[in-house]
Amino acid sequence: MSHPALPRILAIHAHPDDIELQCAGTLIRLQQIGCPVVMATMTAGDCGSAVLGPEEIATVRRAEARAAADLMGAEYHCLEFKDLQICVDNESRRRVTEMVRRARPDIVITAPPVDYMSDHEMTSRLVRDATFNASCPNFKTHQWDPAPPTDKIPALFYVDPIEGIDWFGQPIVPGFIIDITSTFELKLQMLACHSSQREWLRQQHGLDEYLDGCRRWSEQRGQQRGVKYGEAFRQHTGHPYPHDNRIGELLGIGT
Repeated sequence: MSHPALPRILAIHAHPDDIELQCAGTLIRLQQIGCPVVMATMTAGDCGSAVLGPEEIATVRRAEARAAADLMGAEYHCLEFKDLQICVDNESRRRVTEMVRRARPDIVITAPPVDYMSDHEMTSRLVRDATFNASCPNFKTHQWDPAPPTDKIPALFYVDPIEGIDWFGQPIVPGFIIDITSTFELKLQMLACHSSQREWLRQQHGLDEYLDGCRRWSEQRGQQRGVKYGEAFRQHTGHPYPHDNRIGELLGIGT
């Protein structure tokens, strides 16, 4: 049950399974202390199959994303962008801003500004724009039943890039690491809901270690914090975003 004094959380990333890979352990911990959690993906994963057509695989992957969210009792929404076609334009800004206004978050967690693929980077930029735009009354989203403007700019956090590196293979230094040891097994169960993605990665990228790879990376970040499993974040502290680390305050980031 949520507590009125606790912040509302919106986690929004590009594709089904990105949230589970990058921040589900932290989301579960936040939800366990009473924070309402909304999970959203930009796309339904319509390019995520070598066998099924776009509409068929999108139906499968929406269901997998909902099943994963259900495991931790979170809401799930899909913004219905298309895989490999997310771009920064005004229509996209309006769509993401509407999601922020409907979720009314105090904390937003999203994709990192630099990552291995464009969909992730475009998501990061659009979410950054939307968190800024959402509180501007004269910014209209052109929805048939628009949500009202928010009353503030939320705190904004970025998850790790894949493998924790930039375009040139250089490590991205995290701002802080959350201990997810107590929630890691549920995080893995959520990730396991995305069975179609495991098959896609095996076909497209030659990977057959979906869950094991997640475990190894979580262990690596955990070691940097001195715990078994960890998830890393950086906070957007540019003007005029909040500078107080609400996630760290709520869950403890130690030294």
